[in-house]
Amino acid sequence: MTSGRPQRKIIHIDMDAFFAAVEQRDNPAYRGKAIVVGGRPDARGVVATCSYEARKYGIHSAMPSSHAYRLCPHAIFVKPRFEVYKEVSAAIRRIFSDYTELFEPLSLDEAYLDVSEVSRCQGSATLIAKEIKEKIRRQTGLTASAGISYNKFLAKIASDINKPDGLYLITPEQGPGFVEQLAIGKFHGIGKATEKKMHELGIRTGFDLKQWPLPLLAQHFGKSGPHYYDIARGIDNRPVRNYRPSKSVGVEITYQEDLEDPCLILEQLFGLLDKALTRLAAKQLTAHTLTIKLKYHNFVQITRSRTLPQAITRVEGFEAILADLLKDTEVGAKKVRLLGVALSSLDSAAPMNWRQLDLFD
Repeated sequence: MTSGRPQRKIIHIDMDAFFAAVEQRDNPAYRGKAIVVGGRPDARGVVATCSYEARKYGIHSAMPSSHAYRLCPHAIFVKPRFEVYKEVSAAIRRIFSDYTELFEPLSLDEAYLDVSEVSRCQGSATLIAKEIKEKIRRQTGLTASAGISYNKFLAKIASDINKPDGLYLITPEQGPGFVEQLAIGKFHGIGKATEKKMHELGIRTGFDLKQWPLPLLAQHFGKSGPHYYDIARGIDNRPVRNYRPSKSVGVEITYQEDLEDPCLILEQLFGLLDKALTRLAAKQLTAHTLTIKLKYHNFVQITRSRTLPQAITRVEGFEAILADLLKDTEVGAKKVRLLGVALSSLDSAAPMNWRQLDLFD
């Protein structure tokens, strides 16, 4: 924690099984059933989200739909209705704006709110969170979980503790001790690979992490070292931002049939780059880093990147760079089920005469 400054009051709101909950709300036949929102299991789909009834069988987001079907053959697979989800999300954000303009959406179904200066509900962040949850329930028919704390890191973790329809508070006095007993795998922002590395180093809890000096954490985890040092002590000074600039623009596609021909794969990447550049131009941005993503038939995923001194604004001249990025992959030896292209290291575009863009991709 930071001394000398008033403690912030941060709420993290996370909708419960959002897409699936909307489907169950709109179709009474789905209520109480194992619902999987995503692609069909016979068409190489992926789970976007699923109901709590489906989660009991081990189904989770990003799982291949075919695997979800094997875990729960009686599950109902529902095609996503993103326009409906966006409408509901917009209604929820209007509720947030009734309390504060300082809210930071992370996705359609979750957001941080800074209510430090809000006087409603006697200035109590817990009462504000309760009131927001009730308004969401009344206006949308859906439930949300809320975490309340003095920073984003702890508020995010708190919102997951009593799901669904949960409410959990971590006070400034509780924060450091709470983090000490927390398993590293429960730390928001620490993925499977980092968790494995920490386990290999003997770091299994927040208490273990707290014993590591900053120079040693920086040595093993690079730029993330200072962040790990802080959160092990319950410190997270990141502000809630109501504007989140784009960090990257990307396009990807999962194919109905695996791709084998390297020439065809290169051709597909070229087309994806063109689409990504179209979206980049629509945002009036330029990029310096090009990343390709490949997912092989066995679901192993890799990325390869190249950062260039000049801005990337057109596909012409990139055949050689894309081909070079593919050299360090197993294309030709392994089938490919997904391809993606992302553009990052973004800047505002200088005024220029953009070519006519086809925005209907």
